[in-house]
Amino acid sequence: GLSYMWIFNNNTLYVQEDSRRFVSQETGNLYIAKVEPSDVGNYTCVVTNSKAEQSVRGPPTPLTLRSDGVMGEYEPKIEVRFPETTYAAKGSSVKLECFALGK
Repeated sequence: GLSYMWIFNNNTLYVQEDSRRFVSQETGNLYIAKVEPSDVGNYTCVVTNSKAEQSVRGPPTPLTLRSDGVMGEYEPKIEVRFPETTYAAKGSSVKLECFALGK
């Protein structure tokens, strides 16, 4: 299996998930709600293959704040990427990702 993490400003400090930040383990996407000035910087995705015991870093992606104070408008939507069928052994744990985007 693959796992995804994000590094902030090329530090070994990984972005921690909290009430504003979420890393999808399905897509690797990083979602940040209510961006703050402290979020500005470079984000680098790290993909780890646990079976091969290898990690690969992607290129840094800069996050900047708009100086004009205008926020983009888009309609709310629910992000759901569930497989058609999810199998689980009795007594095991299953994590499903579902979250809302929009203004």
